[in-house]
Amino acid sequence: MIEEPLSTRDRSTPLRVLSRRDLADVPITPADVVRAVEDAYLAFAAGDSDNPRKLSVANPDGWSVAYAMLGRDGRRRVVAMKTSYKFDPGHDRSTKRYYTTITLYDDSTGAPIAMMDCARVGALRTPAVSALLVRETARRGAESVLLIGTGTQGRNALPHLLAANPQLRKLMLYGTHPEGLAAVRDYLAAYNPHALLEIVEDPRAAAGAADVVLATAGPGTEVTIESEDLAPGSTVVLVGYGLAPSTLIDADRVIATSAEQMALTGTDMVGPDGRLRPVDAELPQILTRRAIARRSDDERIFVYNSGLVLTDIAVAHALAERAIAEGRGTEVPLWD
Repeated sequence: MIEEPLSTRDRSTPLRVLSRRDLADVPITPADVVRAVEDAYLAFAAGDSDNPRKLSVANPDGWSVAYAMLGRDGRRRVVAMKTSYKFDPGHDRSTKRYYTTITLYDDSTGAPIAMMDCARVGALRTPAVSALLVRETARRGAESVLLIGTGTQGRNALPHLLAANPQLRKLMLYGTHPEGLAAVRDYLAAYNPHALLEIVEDPRAAAGAADVVLATAGPGTEVTIESEDLAPGSTVVLVGYGLAPSTLIDADRVIATSAEQMALTGTDMVGPDGRLRPVDAELPQILTRRAIARRSDDERIFVYNSGLVLTDIAVAHALAERAIAEGRGTEVPLWD
């Protein structure tokens, strides 16, 4: 008997496509997202997963940039490929186009799991990483946080932050868009109905009263928190924009999710000598207690949150499992 070639058998395997609409309201709590992201980092630190360096190509005139990222989650037995493409010739919202997808494969059966829009994955993954970074770097007794920015990352930030740091009681927010301020408040109330949120008018003054500053503003922000604005022992986390290079240059300690990623994407934070300050410790090693995040309560710590595709895989897999269980998406006979 001649066995049917594997390539022939695979052609009958459909691909589940999950659109942005399919994923928009898939139920998942901030605590679930934080847990999935932390597990991804622990697996990576233990050597169970692979996260190769991303590939990128850019238009020489700066019109577009594209990335390709490959990863293997050894604990979930999932291999994934993520792609992103941004077209932004005019540097304004009316002309900007951004597309990102992730495709998951079951590495125990060889079957495809899903091809997904990745917008919600990134919107959840990044604030979960920030929450873990704050948990590991905030000084003892930290109670207050200033959030700068009300875009996608700002709107998702506080529920994830509180999932990992329930001791944070004084929540301050600076933003300039009324609809964004309302969205941050509404999303916080959905998961933390008893939390109080103060809207501040002067972000630099508020930074001086904050144990944690989380900067998620967009590139058009006029906010530039300087190191002199920060309280002793504070932690500042850069996700988007809102922090001046001095907060990195003058920090007592520098923490990153990935030193390699910070070297690639953190060039706007270089010092007067044109050099980027090196990283003292990375989050995966901190989580496994192979590295120290904070040495004393009076240290001012700068934290750089950049993506690792393994965290995208963890969140995407969690969303895909839930969506498929509810019968969402479209099966496409791609290999027929």
